Amino acid sequence: MEPSGKLYEKYLHEIWKNQSFIKPLRTYDHNSITVLDPGVYNENSAGPDFQHCRLKIGELTYVGDVEIDLDYHDWKRHGHNIDSKYNKVILHVSFTNNQKQHYVFTKAGRKVPNLSVKNFVDPAVAKELFENVKNIKPTGIKSIKCASLSNEVRFKTKKDFVVKLGIERFNKKSKRIFDRLKELVFLEENQIAEPVIRYELSKQFREREFTYNDFKTADVWQQMFYELMFEALGYSKNKSPMLKLSKYVNIKFIKKIDAGEEDKIKLYESVLFNVAGLLHDVDKLPENETDEYEKELSEKWAKIKEFYDSETLSETQWHFLNNRPQNFPTIRIAGGARLLYALLYEDLIPKLIKKFEEIRSDRVLINSVRSLFIVKSEGYWSEHFIFSKPAKEKIKYFIGASRADEIVVNIVLPFLYVYFEVFGKADLAKRTLKIYQLYTQKSDNKIVRDVSEAIGLDGYKKRTIFAQGMIELFRSYCSKDKCLECEIGKIVFE
Repeated sequence: MEPSGKLYEKYLHEIWKNQSFIKPLRTYDHNSITVLDPGVYNENSAGPDFQHCRLKIGELTYVGDVEIDLDYHDWKRHGHNIDSKYNKVILHVSFTNNQKQHYVFTKAGRKVPNLSVKNFVDPAVAKELFENVKNIKPTGIKSIKCASLSNEVRFKTKKDFVVKLGIERFNKKSKRIFDRLKELVFLEENQIAEPVIRYELSKQFREREFTYNDFKTADVWQQMFYELMFEALGYSKNKSPMLKLSKYVNIKFIKKIDAGEEDKIKLYESVLFNVAGLLHDVDKLPENETDEYEKELSEKWAKIKEFYDSETLSETQWHFLNNRPQNFPTIRIAGGARLLYALLYEDLIPKLIKKFEEIRSDRVLINSVRSLFIVKSEGYWSEHFIFSKPAKEKIKYFIGASRADEIVVNIVLPFLYVYFEVFGKADLAKRTLKIYQLYTQKSDNKIVRDVSEAIGLDGYKKRTIFAQGMIELFRSYCSKDKCLECEIGKIVFE
């Protein structure tokens, strides 16, 4: 009977060390295995589990190392296939191998037989060894193969590499912003409306040299900032529909319809919720299933929808499931409507520029910029997460401090860096980079927590440049198995 609970390698080590098997060992391709010497247990965390082993496999006797993993696939998960320290392995032992794979391969390309010991273990011995395993919790994430080896790398080396990646990530964001700005200029010059008119950027556009004179139109910068804000408000699950929404209901259309409108925010909510496909047709719903707010938004939309000639989204494109109510797209759109008003009527971009020009204290500047993106709740959406259903508790913020941090780090700083670079304000561009390096966020995420723990930089996970560097490390290296291109991986897997 297979023991209950999860199995961990240290228990398998005991089985191998004591050779606690109930019948002769045999590989999947039917070669017998005779253990002449189980080897010496490797106390060092780096390298195979047992060294100097002597095994007779089939008719040949081998001298080398034995690596023991919980599952066959852990050979790759742990990066043994790219680690030269495992080139002398002569047998890969695992408890399970569900696909009955015969071999693993070393970095040198040598084929190593696998032995799955699941059917060779005495159930009584297994029960005794594994009965307390349920209380042991694994650390790190599977994609970080060097988690148990990174302590071999100098702290300064890891720290410098993560900072370098943090700068690279900032530069990527800045480049993406500048590329989109050029595209917006191109669309404006050629009177192309997106997304109704499909277009491809011409060779002439790709080869064109842009100057600061091309970027003097306020609408271009406002549209860029609007898109970035809405994309950020979507988090990972609603990022795409939020970005589409900002392109469909663009700045030009907003300015066209809000002239003379007293309650502009409610007008923005009407347009955004209707184009998003989240506001149902109140005429088709029973009276008791709608409220005055919905009716008011519908009435406003009825007056302006004839002027709208772009696309719409559907309710099915939005993700509510597995989202905290605070992160529902309805709440984020409500917050976005208020930031849109600040962008158009409270000089949000000029205000940001002025703060960087006039505030000398870095700490004061950081707090002042962050405060611009914290949006307190008000009106209908302070008491609802979705239409027609009151929330059990009052909602305090549409956009809280943590999300404001994300907006500042991922949008404001790279956006302003591009702006200052375009208009030749080199000192202010350097200031944005300095603030990026000094910024400390109020929260982190799972990727940052796992990477910081895996590489021993746990104390830096809320420093923005380190957090961004860790995200870049995970996405560009760890998750893509590019260990041998990583400055840490090059050392531990040499």
